[in-house]
Amino acid sequence: MTDRGSRIKSTSLGQISDFEIRLLRVFIAVVDCGGFSAAETFLNISRPTISTHIANLESRLNLTLCKRGRAGFSLTEEGAIVYEETTQLLAVLERFRNRVNNLNISPTGQLNVGLSDAFSLDPRCRLPQIINLFSQQAPNVELDIRVGQMGDIERMVLNEELDVGFIPYHRKLAGLTYTHLYTDYNYLYCGRQHELYGLPPEQITEPVVNSARLIHAGFKPHQEVYHNLASMHLAGTSYYYESRIALVLSGQYVCFLPEEVARPHVEKGDLKAIATDFKSFPLGVAIVTRKTTQKNRAREMFLQAIEVAFADETSPPPY
Repeated sequence: MTDRGSRIKSTSLGQISDFEIRLLRVFIAVVDCGGFSAAETFLNISRPTISTHIANLESRLNLTLCKRGRAGFSLTEEGAIVYEETTQLLAVLERFRNRVNNLNISPTGQLNVGLSDAFSLDPRCRLPQIINLFSQQAPNVELDIRVGQMGDIERMVLNEELDVGFIPYHRKLAGLTYTHLYTDYNYLYCGRQHELYGLPPEQITEPVVNSARLIHAGFKPHQEVYHNLASMHLAGTSYYYESRIALVLSGQYVCFLPEEVARPHVEKGDLKAIATDFKSFPLGVAIVTRKTTQKNRAREMFLQAIEVAFADETSPPPY
């Protein structure tokens, strides 16, 4: 009689080598891309090669990680666990690499920077100047810059997925340091096709404005922002300015926008600020970093570049 224990598939994993790490990176790419075909372009290797890598990984782990076929690509239960654990493993390896590299006087490795909506080319953000200063001091550091929502950037900085974040802020989370850069002034705008566009200012009363359908960012705002929104007709959400502006240009909605973001559309006559005497608020823009005692030379040098770039900025925080 065959011993039952001999028929149980062993999932014992020995020492993890560079080869296994490479296979795991391929696996992560396949999952993130949603399948083998989509991963070909991302990985720049053929589908048969990808299939071989995944088969080798499954053989080494003694697990079936994914299902592929006519029904499409999907993870098995074991595959989902391996994906989650691999994501954490690779993040730890990247942090180790960056921290060791940053011990050098001239750091190497990667610096991860998050930008909120429309900051990349906003002249007040001075990002090109900051990058120029930083790159001169740390030419061997690879910059990874991504765009996201304010709350996501705060979370990623807290989790050490990002080293630095540029965000509009209306709160201060424990565990993060907020360094004020400048203040945005936000006004209420309507599009050329909206019924309020052609009304004289004296007819744009608070009840009239409050009845207009408002697109807002979709998160719990600062008290001063909430005061402006509380009595308005909240008709939809859109975090990013670009999509918010598109909705307003339809003539069906109004929304709050930073004055500088709206300016090009105002100059063309497509948008118009309304009710400026009773519907407006300031919103601070800040650098966020994680409160930590761990040395990160690249991050320190990036923050120094920001300090130099904003040496002439004297505007106080709005709250």
